[in-house]
Amino acid sequence: MTAFVIEPAKRPLLGYATVPGDKSISHRALLLGALCRGTVRIRGLGTGEDNLCTAHAVHAMGAHVTGLAELVKARDAEITVSGVGLRGLTAPGRDIDCGNAGTAMRLLCGLLSAQRFDSTLFGDPSLTRRPMRRVIDPLSRMGARITGATGAKPGDIYPPLHVTAASGPLTAIDFPMSVASAQVKSAVLLAGLYADGVTRVTEPGSTRDHSERMLAHMGAPVRSSGKVAEIDTRGWDGSLHADIIDVPADPSQSAFILAAALLAGIERVTVARVCINRTRTGFLDVLADMNVLVEMESMRQDGPEPVADLSISRGAGDDLRAATVAGDVTVRAIDELPILAVIAARARGTTVFRDAAELRVKESDRIATTCAMLRALGCEVEEAADGFSVEGMPDRPFRPARIDAAGDHRIAMAGAVAGLAAAGPVRIDDVACVDTSFPGFADVLRGLGADIDVIAD
Repeated sequence: MTAFVIEPAKRPLLGYATVPGDKSISHRALLLGALCRGTVRIRGLGTGEDNLCTAHAVHAMGAHVTGLAELVKARDAEITVSGVGLRGLTAPGRDIDCGNAGTAMRLLCGLLSAQRFDSTLFGDPSLTRRPMRRVIDPLSRMGARITGATGAKPGDIYPPLHVTAASGPLTAIDFPMSVASAQVKSAVLLAGLYADGVTRVTEPGSTRDHSERMLAHMGAPVRSSGKVAEIDTRGWDGSLHADIIDVPADPSQSAFILAAALLAGIERVTVARVCINRTRTGFLDVLADMNVLVEMESMRQDGPEPVADLSISRGAGDDLRAATVAGDVTVRAIDELPILAVIAARARGTTVFRDAAELRVKESDRIATTCAMLRALGCEVEEAADGFSVEGMPDRPFRPARIDAAGDHRIAMAGAVAGLAAAGPVRIDDVACVDTSFPGFADVLRGLGADIDVIAD
């Protein structure tokens, strides 16, 4: 078992950090790059295991990916995808391993639903416990035939998933989503590329729109307005094209670095070239509500996505105050809620997190594991069906603790950051999962001045 051991911060953090390319955008760059005509260069691709699973999947279906070995080694190399066109994918020689990547599995369901070959998707034990009916149901309405296993929740469907070859075009649908999910929306839109007519998705709340932005960037007939996104294939020749896709730094991973600076004390910490798409800036909005200013510098448009350098300086977080996180901001900060919970534990007052039932079906039951982590650190926390509340303890440090990350990369990183504000060493077990999204996480913290070791028992 691999573990982090973190010592309390002895000095403020200082430096300039580079985090991996955005995981969500990287998945889409690979999948949509495979559907383009001709070679697509992808710069800044996320090097976590989740994204590598998607790269291997498209490679296995005939869209050859080159440069992966150099990318993993250097973390800043460029890869190329030999796009085969909308209808050029071929049957993989073996079942497709999605590892821990729920995004890869759900988006591949949408893409594979329209192919003229059978395919099977499987994953690691954590992914095998994640329910898939919510993506399978709308795809089935479009004519997809996807079957899977039974699991913890009666009537739901779990991996491995078998996708039967399509016998003809899919059926366009008008799909009102009951739960906001960018993964489900994207899967339906990908399937809609192969449907006759208008495929429309209406969300109950705005989710990340990376699929719509990248599809539009590549020339797809996509429109989005507010909570509605649609693909209209009438009169479209099926052509997608992109010479270069620049993947910005992941705002979810950047959140852990900014939080580490807050908890350890700051001289000045800057994270370079971060995606600031509004659907991903809920973390920054919550920090503002908690009296923390994060500066956005060098703001610019980089391909389909807006980016900026994010900086946090001495004085930020000197008077952290509690906040309420609910509704749209919860959706826009869903991946950052564990680290926001750690920050809330250093604020004065009670911070309430609501409308986060989606966390129950992440890599872990992330509401339960977040609360368990905080209790181990000596915090008072109350769990609810769709969230939790945290009583801040700004006048005393976290207590030394041993935390089980439960195979969840965001719990592992949140626990590590919390250790910077503890009274003694904090150990987090089962942290190999961090490589799914942020390989080199410990090295980045260490480079800013944190005392963190990676050990193997």
